[in-house]
Amino acid sequence: MRKWLCAGGLALLLLVPALSRAQSDYSRHVFFDHSLTPGRYYHSEGKASEPSRVDLDRGRLPVETKIVFTPPNALRLRWRSAPGGGWEAAIHLDRWRNRPPTLDGDTLHFWCFSEEVMPSARLPRLQLRDRDGNFTAPLALSEEIPAGRWARVRIPLQKFSTASLYPFDPRRVQSIYFLQGVADGAEHTLIIDEVKIDSADPGDPEPPAAPKALRATGSDRHVDLSWERGTEDDLERYVIYRSFDGVRYEPVGVQSPRFGRYADYLGGERRRVYYKIKASDRGYRESGFSEPAEAATRALDDAGLLTMVQEANFRYYWEGAHPIAGMALENIPGDEQIVATGASGFGIMALLVGVERGFINREQGAERLLKIAEFLEQADRFHGAWPHFLDGRTGKALPVFGKYDGGGDLVETAFLVQGLLAARQYFRGGSEAERRLHEKITRLWETVEWDWYRRFPESDFLYWHWSPEYVWHLDHKLIGWNETMIVYLLAMASPTHTVPAELYYRGWASQSDEAARYRRGWGETTDGDRYVNGKNYYGIRLEVGVGSGGPLFFTHYSFLGLDPRALRDRYTNYFENNRRIALINRAYCIANPGGYQGYGERCWGLTASDGPWGYMAHEPKPKQDRGTMTPTGALASFPYAPEASMEALKYYYRDLGDRLWGVYGFRDAFNLTEDWWSPIFMGLNQAPITIMIENHRSGLLWKLFMSNPEVGPAAEKIATESRRN
Repeated sequence: MRKWLCAGGLALLLLVPALSRAQSDYSRHVFFDHSLTPGRYYHSEGKASEPSRVDLDRGRLPVETKIVFTPPNALRLRWRSAPGGGWEAAIHLDRWRNRPPTLDGDTLHFWCFSEEVMPSARLPRLQLRDRDGNFTAPLALSEEIPAGRWARVRIPLQKFSTASLYPFDPRRVQSIYFLQGVADGAEHTLIIDEVKIDSADPGDPEPPAAPKALRATGSDRHVDLSWERGTEDDLERYVIYRSFDGVRYEPVGVQSPRFGRYADYLGGERRRVYYKIKASDRGYRESGFSEPAEAATRALDDAGLLTMVQEANFRYYWEGAHPIAGMALENIPGDEQIVATGASGFGIMALLVGVERGFINREQGAERLLKIAEFLEQADRFHGAWPHFLDGRTGKALPVFGKYDGGGDLVETAFLVQGLLAARQYFRGGSEAERRLHEKITRLWETVEWDWYRRFPESDFLYWHWSPEYVWHLDHKLIGWNETMIVYLLAMASPTHTVPAELYYRGWASQSDEAARYRRGWGETTDGDRYVNGKNYYGIRLEVGVGSGGPLFFTHYSFLGLDPRALRDRYTNYFENNRRIALINRAYCIANPGGYQGYGERCWGLTASDGPWGYMAHEPKPKQDRGTMTPTGALASFPYAPEASMEALKYYYRDLGDRLWGVYGFRDAFNLTEDWWSPIFMGLNQAPITIMIENHRSGLLWKLFMSNPEVGPAAEKIATESRRN
């Protein structure tokens, strides 16, 4: 296999062995393959005691971009070990949402590069720590690192001995520490790349076949590459090569075998560019080159940018869907069997946009929707409600959030049904597939027992969860203002399991002491605790909402199909109320009371996402804001604040796109203060961007959902109850 050393244009060729394994196991082995940021690696840290030293960039390991084993970067470890001092540098496993809990293998592997011969006596020692904090004794490396070429280090995990109170678990490795070894007082540098836990090398099979059907499409600042994915079990990665003259190709990135797509962000200069790719296996054996493809970046106007963003996010639900269920995964990368029902409802609406915009044809859309409907017919249901998560292979409920999460989830069901009903109205043609789809969606809709989730005949509220094992243990009443308005609307609209219209005011918009306590509990304020707010925030009056309005997904999830322009109750018009919540959110980000980097007129939209410290429902108040921005916040607010949303889109893409833009559009979130960038795309956050941009452009999803014969009368019931009282 031909390997590369990117350093001043030189190339070093090495021969390395190959292994075999299933493609889907990538995240069960790889510990570090690249950094999303070119300066420092977020998931690292280090410290030193004088007179020893380890080079760090704001407390983290620097990223090396010129000398790499697999592009685009590696880690640079530079140190001086002195008598009387000490140092350590750690690489931590990036534990994104739903990453498999264990690493599989019996051997620690990584690659090292040194400009000079580095005898084993001068090398750092190694120490491992597991997720529970148990650690090993330091282990001295026994092999010399040659000068000027990459060397692979393999250490059987059995060589590490426990040094903590409780036994170290090698399947749950969380951190790899490089520690001071011999104090020779000299300066040393190692470049480290491709760190993983895997088995010992089993053999040397043939390299994978060259990728086929490479295509390149130029956009405003990036080029989209796509190809036919290989089928070899031992396929490990694709290596992307780029050329600006069509002659000399340099490796610029790698892609996981899960994807047959790569987004190469080039920046602002208009350029023609050429690509080839190779397939690489577990032992870093490469195929031959694919056939070349070329493209040119080109300036896009505002309409072109909107279409570009819509299509990229749409791909999450088209290319990234579960192959059996056809539904949306909770996040990518992540557990490839966790199907999310609510995100799938959003994804269905994104598929409709895909058909309307010509990303796929009508027959493809209908075929995919039939697959989804047939899967839902066989999936677990609990009095007609689907669980939050399903196993995409079997349709069985998955308790991802704990033991109470395995039953019916009325909110996620409502998000799913909202999408299904929009699809029912879109696919009304005369083909057999569309007739079958219409019938199946109608049957699914009519068998949701919304009234069962009232719990008691006299109850004023609908309840979020029920399961046969734990019945109503979660005891979570649906009380607004939040993202769950669509549940009451659909329950009122149901032709078979309806609830009284007065529940909207007695439950959702309840003025009761119980409802006020609920709102104060999560909002930590009396503003809006009786549903009505009436306070001014940054000079903007908010009629309905707790505090300054909450995270922006409150204005998105229920209103992807439900047209807020058509919904008025005794308190407000919801389009105007949502618009004000968006403007308050933006005004808060401009004021930036936390002093976070990047916040301002172009960087706004606090809403729920993962962040450097895990999941948080980010909103415009200091306690719920830690500097993490989620692109869907501003971009799914296009109908409410189109000019401000377009400013945000251009900033996210044109200023931050080298780190934020990927194969499915914008990554889930980022934090400029921490220099943290989410490694995942999120099912709940990608589709609202595509959908709400379309509602801004054409009103498509609002028209479709509201045209259902059951929906309009339900919205009218809310207005009628308002006049009655």
